[in-house]
Amino acid sequence: MKHVILALMISGPAMAQTCPDAPDHSEALSGLIEAVQAAPNERKARQISNDMWQYWADAPDAYAQELLDEGMSRREAFDYDGAMVALDALVEYCPDYAEGYNQRAFVNFLRQDFAAALPDLDRAIELSPRHVAAIAGRALTLAGMERRAEAALSLREALALNPWLSERHLLPSLEAGEQEL
Repeated sequence: MKHVILALMISGPAMAQTCPDAPDHSEALSGLIEAVQAAPNERKARQISNDMWQYWADAPDAYAQELLDEGMSRREAFDYDGAMVALDALVEYCPDYAEGYNQRAFVNFLRQDFAAALPDLDRAIELSPRHVAAIAGRALTLAGMERRAEAALSLREALALNPWLSERHLLPSLEAGEQEL
């Protein structure tokens, strides 16, 4: 049954034709970035960070949302192959939607296929330059590739947007790697 659902999801773009533009949440996200930068503590910052996800995960239409939700659900269930089917279909259907690339990169990151994750993160950031999670994901991916100096640069970029990221604790070791170069 799962395979039938995935097959129907993949054939959906032919029926839907083209993906509409993703909703523009830049103003709301800018407000959340300002709020997280001014957060008085980590608990409040985490709440604000969670609010960012409602905007990043707001797909362009119902079909794209189904693909995104399916990909994320399968990832959470450790069905990485199923997640990739849904996320590949999402990226094909909505090539200008940043979160499709970010989620596909996350699945590849979890598989430790860092070389596959990095181009998707770069594309997500190109489409959504202040996507804090994608920028932090890029830092983690670069660290996984032993590219510590680049990882430190990406992590500092993410921390400039959200100084409360849990990944902030990795910065000293990444910076030590920079000094070894």
